[in-house]
Amino acid sequence: MTVGAGICVEDGNLMVLGNKVLSDVHDNVVVTPASGGALTNGAFIGVQSDQIGSRRVFPIGKLDGLRFMCVFRFKLWWMTQRMGTSGQDVPFETQFLIAETKEGSDFGEGSKDGVDQSAVYTVFLPILEGDFRAVLQGNELNEIEICLESGDPAVDGFEGNHLVFVGAGSDPFDVITDSVKTVEKHLQTFSHRERKKMPDMLNWFGWCTWDAFYTDVTSEGLKQGLQSLEDGGVPPKFVIIDDGWQSVGMDSSGIGYEADNAANFANRLTNIKENHKFQKDGKEGHRVEDPALGLRHIVTEIKEKYALKYAYVWHAITGYWGGVRPGVTEMKHYDSKLSYPISSPGIESNEHCDALKSITTNGLGLVNPEKVFNFYDELHSYLASAGIDGVKVDVQNILETLGAGHGGRVKLSRKYHQALEASIARNFPDNGIISCMSHNTDGLYSVKRTAVIRASDDFWPRDPASHTIHIASVAYNTVFLGEFMQPDWDMFHSLHPMAEYHGAARAVGGCAIYVSDKPGQHDFDLLKKLVLPDGSILRAKLPGRPTRDCLFSDPARDGKRFKKYFVR
Repeated sequence: MTVGAGICVEDGNLMVLGNKVLSDVHDNVVVTPASGGALTNGAFIGVQSDQIGSRRVFPIGKLDGLRFMCVFRFKLWWMTQRMGTSGQDVPFETQFLIAETKEGSDFGEGSKDGVDQSAVYTVFLPILEGDFRAVLQGNELNEIEICLESGDPAVDGFEGNHLVFVGAGSDPFDVITDSVKTVEKHLQTFSHRERKKMPDMLNWFGWCTWDAFYTDVTSEGLKQGLQSLEDGGVPPKFVIIDDGWQSVGMDSSGIGYEADNAANFANRLTNIKENHKFQKDGKEGHRVEDPALGLRHIVTEIKEKYALKYAYVWHAITGYWGGVRPGVTEMKHYDSKLSYPISSPGIESNEHCDALKSITTNGLGLVNPEKVFNFYDELHSYLASAGIDGVKVDVQNILETLGAGHGGRVKLSRKYHQALEASIARNFPDNGIISCMSHNTDGLYSVKRTAVIRASDDFWPRDPASHTIHIASVAYNTVFLGEFMQPDWDMFHSLHPMAEYHGAARAVGGCAIYVSDKPGQHDFDLLKKLVLPDGSILRAKLPGRPTRDCLFSDPARDGKRFKKYFVR
């Protein structure tokens, strides 16, 4: 028997508070008690192995007949939920799993408000160990497996003692919170949401330029959108200038990948300063060097005219989708080099992602990790001098594919995230950052300050099938992501067939409320239900999640209506 504070391997079974959770546990699986954490009933699962390799898969034991909910990455960038009852139902790239057992519990019997009071909930958190990252997956034998990856063929040796944290208790949400806090104390590389400063922009209504203009956004369009909302009596108090403000260009030998929204994923950053569209009297191909005539002139104007409190801009964690262009005079000192991604074989739908196709084909101009703080600091200090208060940072998960030659995915991601957070702390004192396209544990377990995270794939206004999926994914992802940051439910359109559905969800989500309406296309009656006359919102302080009795039901796939959230 290997004992781990109420969690043990006994007669080949993983027992949790007297309940069998896994059977036929492999002989090389070890359980180590978690000491001094937030959770009394917690332990680490590890594997004894003399194998080496940058990617290894280890079966643990069989899961059969227990209800579970997990969140897994179905794209490189994003997670969604999956429910099941056996190991073969556990998908690749599972980063969080909670299972329910009922018999043998010491917590009493009976049902209250439709919830079985005798249930025991077991949380599995695959984590980081050294330069390796663990995730869960199932196989055809109904076994749960640990998949361990470094992302660098040269990084092939691992310890394997603390690969998955297991926590248990009678309240699923308390168990989740306490489990993450225990892992926080063990790793000491990230901070729980409760210890992070929330940016004040969350408390105000906002407008994002993305769907309104895509990359064709201009200074004039920015003013039109703000004026249109103010004329209707719903004044935004923050704005996000999305993709389209930066100076970018494609390599002469590059192969373009232009999305329907006009973003060319083959473009690279050529200057940290804005393009001609955001310079006063700017002309294409001619740069205005006077800072007062650059981005600062339009930011100053809109803040004064529309009483804006906060202005954010978008940028990729690597500068732009294609990174930084090597060799360009203004960017030489960042010592960027073309890198080509090594994609995880566990993510099956990457072949449908144009962004990843472009980066795979054209490479990415990766700033030298030793100089990436200088890159962020120069970019952010310039933005701050122009009156910008924060940034929406995108494409973050691409770093996991670029670890070869840099010590692996965990090491590269951590260097970038630490440099990014140091720059944010120096230049944006309100902790002005929204983390986007960042649903991997390389990042989640490596950030100490970032407090807001996009919680699901995009709001797709022209895809009728996407809206239930969007809301369900946000809610269930929040069960996990909400322990790290305040989830952002993304922008939506106030004038849309599903606008009330999206608005109601955001009203209880604890998130920022912001739209991406085109100028003149608004439903002010709806917006006035969400926004007070001064532009503030009534925001729940904590993330909205499904109720306990809905935790193992999937409204996106079971044909039933999703009725309930709760906020804790």
